[in-house]
Amino acid sequence: MNITADTRCPCGTGETYGSCCGRLHAAFDADGSLTAPTPEALMRSRFTAFAVGHEAYLLATWAPQTRPESLGLDESLRWYRLDVLGSTGGPFDAAGTVEFAAHYRSVPGTPEGQRVKGVQRENSRFVRNGGAWYYLDGNVS
Repeated sequence: MNITADTRCPCGTGETYGSCCGRLHAAFDADGSLTAPTPEALMRSRFTAFAVGHEAYLLATWAPQTRPESLGLDESLRWYRLDVLGSTGGPFDAAGTVEFAAHYRSVPGTPEGQRVKGVQRENSRFVRNGGAWYYLDGNVS
């Protein structure tokens, strides 16, 4: 997905990418900073990282004890909308959860018989370590 600082952020807040998830991605790209203040903010920035193909951010924000070596993002899918259904955990908590529905569809130009559209529902767990939030795992439904 081609996105600029002035594009509406894919995470669903209504803000621009530059003032929303883009600033978290930029801080990471500049010096490796992980600065999401809550599990929900981290989930939104991770969804947007899926939408823009930022695999390094996804891996860096994944808790080391459950992090895969690589992701191999599916380039045939476009993640286009996130609905946060509920969340727990704030800036001073050690753990939190985010329940969400992530909507996807095939990229433009996919042949008719191979087109896909769907929703991934998940209840994710997050942990805070050294002041930074990390995705731990999730139950997908």
